[in-house]
Amino acid sequence: MMEGTGFLPAILVIVSSGTFIINYVIAIIKGHIDVIFPYISDTGTTPPESCIFGLMTSITAMAGVATMYARYKFIERLIERTGGARPMLNKIALGFGLLSCLGMNIVATFQETVETYVHDAGALLFFVTGVVYIVLQTWISWQAFPYGSTRAVCRTRSLISCVAVLALFPTVICAILVGKSDDIRWKGDEKNYGFHLASAVCEWTVAFSFIFYFFTYIREFTLFTMTVKAELVEQN
Repeated sequence: MMEGTGFLPAILVIVSSGTFIINYVIAIIKGHIDVIFPYISDTGTTPPESCIFGLMTSITAMAGVATMYARYKFIERLIERTGGARPMLNKIALGFGLLSCLGMNIVATFQETVETYVHDAGALLFFVTGVVYIVLQTWISWQAFPYGSTRAVCRTRSLISCVAVLALFPTVICAILVGKSDDIRWKGDEKNYGFHLASAVCEWTVAFSFIFYFFTYIREFTLFTMTVKAELVEQN
């Protein structure tokens, strides 16, 4: 049995990875996408996978909000007891994390082929603020060290953050160079296929960087619990 609040990041990791993998497999079986590195959104464009993509992405966003808030409260209590990390940095990180979850909800609600510009804006919000979030959390981990996280965890988070940052730029830049395309099936001889492939590979890299990053939360979350306290307001 998992102790503390370790189930929160565990659920987030399972649901998010399931969202990517399940939709990819279904889209391949149905013949809706190419096998070699489609965009993540391409795997959730056509029914029935579009329905699963929207549902699981929304659940992932909710799990992300819960996990990020729990992390915020953990760091807040850690700061009270040990100092180290800055309270304002903890609040800023939470803000960026919640924005990334909002971007994820926009991606789930506005499909790529229906509302392209809104979908792309949501994806940009999700990826950019998500990367900023994990960079800030890595900074917080090092500030709070040796409390909360081990040196190995801090180094792992630093590595994942570096990979995400390096992959983010070609994801966005190459996607802009590709431009808008009504066809999600790429044959390989198109003019901008190289940009598409680079953007898609880097997009998957950033996405799984998030998954591996939240995986590092699981052991840490077993060290604390959270309770909800309800208080009745006296009315005259």
